[in-house]
Amino acid sequence: MLRVLLGLIGIAVLLALAGCGTNATLPIRTQTGSDPRLPPPDAEMIPTVNIAPAEGWTDGAKPQAAPGFEVNAFARGLDHPRWLYVLPNGDVLVAESNAPAEAQGLGGLKGWVMKRAGAGVPSPDRIVLLRDSNGDGVADVRSVFLDHLHSPFGMTLLDGSLYVADTDALLRFPYREGETSITARAEKVTDLPAGPINYHWTKNVVAGPNGSELYVSVGSNSNVGNHGMAVEHGRARIIEVDPATGDKRMFAFGMRNPVGMAVQPGTGALWAVVNERDELGGDLVPDYLTRVTPGGFYGWPYSYFGQHVDPRVKPQRPDLVARAIVPDYALGSHVAALGLVLYSGDLFPARYRGGAFIGEHGSWNRRPRSGYKVVFVPFADGKPAGPPEDFLSGFVGGADGKALGRPVGVAMDHAGALLVADDVGNIIWRITPATEANEDH
Repeated sequence: MLRVLLGLIGIAVLLALAGCGTNATLPIRTQTGSDPRLPPPDAEMIPTVNIAPAEGWTDGAKPQAAPGFEVNAFARGLDHPRWLYVLPNGDVLVAESNAPAEAQGLGGLKGWVMKRAGAGVPSPDRIVLLRDSNGDGVADVRSVFLDHLHSPFGMTLLDGSLYVADTDALLRFPYREGETSITARAEKVTDLPAGPINYHWTKNVVAGPNGSELYVSVGSNSNVGNHGMAVEHGRARIIEVDPATGDKRMFAFGMRNPVGMAVQPGTGALWAVVNERDELGGDLVPDYLTRVTPGGFYGWPYSYFGQHVDPRVKPQRPDLVARAIVPDYALGSHVAALGLVLYSGDLFPARYRGGAFIGEHGSWNRRPRSGYKVVFVPFADGKPAGPPEDFLSGFVGGADGKALGRPVGVAMDHAGALLVADDVGNIIWRITPATEANEDH
């Protein structure tokens, strides 16, 4: 009885906190681009909580594509789809995943927020294969490709092997084109930081430009080193892994939660989107898109956007702050940028080629909310060149502001269409240029 009472009291306190906090004062557009507005930091004694509670789509409802485009469901009825990977034959792999059950870093307020956001479901721990065998833009074949994983996320194919980034290890599986399932046992390439806290549990993996290395992203174990820096060993960074030996080295660090990564065609440069820190007010700190400098330090936890010091972090590291790199492009505070694809197809108009599509999962501690959409950032001469454009929006709807869906991973299919994983709607959306018939409505 006492446990129930304490639980009810805790819920009441959390609900009260949800009505507290501060409002953002800057329009989100002023916090995008190469020179975002950064007001003085304002550490929140009581965090702002303004989550869009998960609801899901009603029959026939769908997000809104940009003018000249249309969106349809590629696959429905999935179980918390988070990440996407398109195989050489056009099959689409979907990581159905969530935080591992043993993670201790998502308790308290953060845990309550994640449950409200639709992330409180047990992890399905599998990868599903989707195939559009007749080319009509809808998957008509679905099978469990890999099962009994441990909070899987990133996937990439290299030299005939499929690499999967579980929350605690990089795994390798033999792959044969066209197969709809893999029954072979996993081979562990290398361990990845996990442990009992595992605050940012997602691990992504992409193949490097030379075909001889893998890049693996590992998020921090806290917001700003709250548990001490000892538990941050090997985290808040992108590492380079030798797939032949499992040897790994730091590629870049000081990145709070680098999730989406993409190798740029032509240059071979690695680009990443990074979730920045919370609880410095609604106007700090912008998430960002950046070309990753080998050996570079990006500030976390001591500073942000270069040498802007975070006063909450004690002790400071002025030696590191002095070398902190200013990211290339701000995306706005708290948008939760996760998915990233650099568009290389021919299906979309020419202005989209080379630009970045970014899945913004949406804010939990900004009032008004930010994110909850897919944006396009145009590129020129290999770098961002213009404000972000809404490409797929309408994920929050109704007077009550419920989340009908939340975009996570993005990918380009073989036709050049954009695929978007929606982990609240349990749908994979497919965006294509609008047909004449649909342009009239």
